[in-house]
Amino acid sequence: MKLVIGSDHAGFQLKVSIGDLLRSLGHEVLDVGAFNENPSDYPDFAEAVGRAVVDKKAERGVLICGSGVGASVAANKIPGVRAGMCHDTYSAHQGVEHDDINVLVLGSRVVGVMLAQDLVKAFLGAKFTNEERHVRRLNKVKAIEAKYAAGGRL
Repeated sequence: MKLVIGSDHAGFQLKVSIGDLLRSLGHEVLDVGAFNENPSDYPDFAEAVGRAVVDKKAERGVLICGSGVGASVAANKIPGVRAGMCHDTYSAHQGVEHDDINVLVLGSRVVGVMLAQDLVKAFLGAKFTNEERHVRRLNKVKAIEAKYAAGGRL
């Protein structure tokens, strides 16, 4: 699978570890930065990861910041991105199965390396179920996104 990874300075070390894991599992990895621990801004990397997924340069993405919160908020501003911040394996696979998340967001100050690796494996091993109830709900999410992208109101 072709994957994109990105992080701000706070997530840099965890991103390096996750990138190594992904490559060891045979995935192609597009790393959009940060490339060091110098202070940087998570929205820049959230946008880079999100754009790569939306532009189909990658099938899925992994995005890391200190808590995961800011990066999740920023990534979800991009139409077509469904970023889920997950700090447990159930949410990491269920978010794909039920909600079709395409970006996994992690907080490097919240999860350790081993848990992060388990989260990434759960995320990548999951597939959207296509069950009617999940498709219906996802279509409602997409309708909200389209309405706001067109400048509408609920």
